[in-house]
Amino acid sequence: MRIGKQDNARTAIATSDEDSITVRGHDLVSDLIGEIDFTDYFWLLVCGIRPTDTQKTMMNACLVAIAEHGLVPSVQAARMTLAAAPEAWQGAMAAGLLGMGSVVAGSSETAGRYLVEVVAAGGDEAAAVASLEALKAARQKVPGLGHPQHSSGDPRAEKLLEIADKIGVSGQHVTALRLLGAKAPGIMNRPLPINVSGAIPAVILDAGWPLEAMKAVPLLARAGGLAAHLYEESQRPIGFILSHNADLAITYDGLTTK
Repeated sequence: MRIGKQDNARTAIATSDEDSITVRGHDLVSDLIGEIDFTDYFWLLVCGIRPTDTQKTMMNACLVAIAEHGLVPSVQAARMTLAAAPEAWQGAMAAGLLGMGSVVAGSSETAGRYLVEVVAAGGDEAAAVASLEALKAARQKVPGLGHPQHSSGDPRAEKLLEIADKIGVSGQHVTALRLLGAKAPGIMNRPLPINVSGAIPAVILDAGWPLEAMKAVPLLARAGGLAAHLYEESQRPIGFILSHNADLAITYDGLTTK
């Protein structure tokens, strides 16, 4: 059974023949291996062109900012998977990446789409206020704002915005984010600092990264952090400790036989 369109059987990413491998128009062996760093290559692979120095600096900062986030659920899932299947690094890595959704790590995509909407509505103070009031009326959270621990300000977000200002990246998405951050506490009646999930899409969109590939940024970053946790798990396992403590923390309140 054929599903979907059948008339676009093409790719612009890579090809090879008996003598060469071509990636985005570059010879992999002579032009890329040993000649380009991985952030350059990541941008080239996704966007089809090499990043400018400014774009690479901004992407590097974003990747470093969120590669490691402690024992969050996705990391626990990965470590417990490796504890149960120590031969299956790929399964453990997949378990961690599959746990990156709208609440943890994948929230940058949600914030990015929200910022694009605010910018499309004008990107000014009026657009920010109208958007916030609509979210309040619908009793919805403000994407990219608020943090359970860093209530006075997410230091990672502050650093990314500082870098964006310094290297000349800050544009309409950073402006919109800052307007939202300035107006949200008064409208929502609670502290709502800009968080790293808001700063990342703001700075990387202004740097020229496509919205449709936004989720790739935290996915790539967290793959590095997961590799660290999985290597440590293989040397100093805590997966079963995590599992045991989860069992102790949960009280059964279902039916009993007595």
